[in-house]
Amino acid sequence: MRKLSDFYKKNLNEETPGEGKARRNFTQRETSGMNRIALKGGSYSLIMTGIVLAILVVVNILASMLPASTTQYDISSSKLYSITSNTKVVVNGLEEDVTIYWIVQADQEDSVIENLLAKYESLSEHIKVVKKNPDVYPTFASQYTSEEVPNNSLIVECGDSSRFISYQDIYVTEANMSTYSYDTSFDGEGAITSAIDYVTSEEHPQIYILEGHGEAELSSVLSEQIEKENMETVNFSLLNEDAVPEEADCVLIYAPSSDISEEEKDMLADYVTGGGKLMVLAGPTEDGTLENLYSLLGDYGVRAAEGIVVEEDRGYYAFQAPYVLLPDIAQSDITDPLIAENYYAIMPIAQGLIVEDTDGAVTELLTTSETSFSKTSGYDLSTYEKEEEDVDGPFAVAVSVDCGNEGQIIWFSSSNFLDDMYNAYSSGANLDLGMNALSSLIGESEAVAIRSKSLSYNYLTINESDASLLKVLMIGVFPLTFLGVGIYIIVSRRRRQNEQV
Repeated sequence: MRKLSDFYKKNLNEETPGEGKARRNFTQRETSGMNRIALKGGSYSLIMTGIVLAILVVVNILASMLPASTTQYDISSSKLYSITSNTKVVVNGLEEDVTIYWIVQADQEDSVIENLLAKYESLSEHIKVVKKNPDVYPTFASQYTSEEVPNNSLIVECGDSSRFISYQDIYVTEANMSTYSYDTSFDGEGAITSAIDYVTSEEHPQIYILEGHGEAELSSVLSEQIEKENMETVNFSLLNEDAVPEEADCVLIYAPSSDISEEEKDMLADYVTGGGKLMVLAGPTEDGTLENLYSLLGDYGVRAAEGIVVEEDRGYYAFQAPYVLLPDIAQSDITDPLIAENYYAIMPIAQGLIVEDTDGAVTELLTTSETSFSKTSGYDLSTYEKEEEDVDGPFAVAVSVDCGNEGQIIWFSSSNFLDDMYNAYSSGANLDLGMNALSSLIGESEAVAIRSKSLSYNYLTINESDASLLKVLMIGVFPLTFLGVGIYIIVSRRRRQNEQV
């Protein structure tokens, strides 16, 4: 049996010369076919790689030709690289060519300003950005300004009109007295859009500021914003006038400490009924209510409550001070921008307004809660508790009055409403509301304030009840919840382990 199996194995392992040659030819053909397939596959891959690279090159070339507004996306928290709708309204309405000269040395370009200028240039064919290197053109800027010209400053020109924008006006640094530090914000868009509007406008709104009654000076933030909005201010007194000057587009009464006369009241009343615009910031004074001034509102069914408004509801005041009000904001063209961005307006030391209007001429812009009341003791108040002689709320603390013949009054019943400090506490919302009101009076809807973009931080303004709720949640509820979840997970795991054993 062993020899027979050996015989079969030998025959199975042996092959004839013809069979070996055939096997070798088959192997060669197989190898040659595989090489051809590999060659074809490699050539195909090389060709496809070349095509893809060519497509990418073409796409990059086309993308580089597109405007920056379509190829760059702003993911910064403060929208540092975005353009607001206000700017688009101004730029899209251009009919004249505007040149923006960028005064900057080689390789010293600020990337944020560069991005912003590219967006302006892409928005309108009437805008052209031109770099001017001060090393190459040392006297160029002196044609437009006598001020020092830091690197990355701008000059906006249209025809014979121009405006210089210093680098310090783009990156604005302000002292923060509450933290003893400095806050920096980027105001490039506001400065450039204002300059474009300025150089392309032949006339600018005239704001007449009443004086002669111990009025406060305009706060720095308000005066700077008025200038940026291209409004011109003129101080005047009614004591030496027979009427409000016809040149006045709007009259501003800012924080008077004493009352106007009856004659002045009559002139102002005639002014608004004849189509004039009046904006008043006037709260209670240490001597009480400004009776003649507030009688302007009396003609339209609005009277002033005696004293200072305080709140009992912790959701309607800030900083543990019941007289620093956080009123409800009604919807209107003036207030909608604040509502959309969830901002609070802060009204400190306010006079309560009781609206008895029946013909719909008065719109309440800011109102207090049902539990508010007015302390008739005024500045002499000794308690925030309600007393028998106090006046029950709710009150309006800002109103808009339609006086007929296109005349209008916007009234804020706090003299401190636009103070720098309270504006900072409101994260700029107070200034926005005040400027929106002023802009609406003079008919400049596109001049609604373009907010500067903080590079530091803004105050988070929340009411007292929300602050208390957050403390309970952060200190008590959340830690206890996480502890409970952790204990539950550990107990569950141990129980499963015991069951498996």
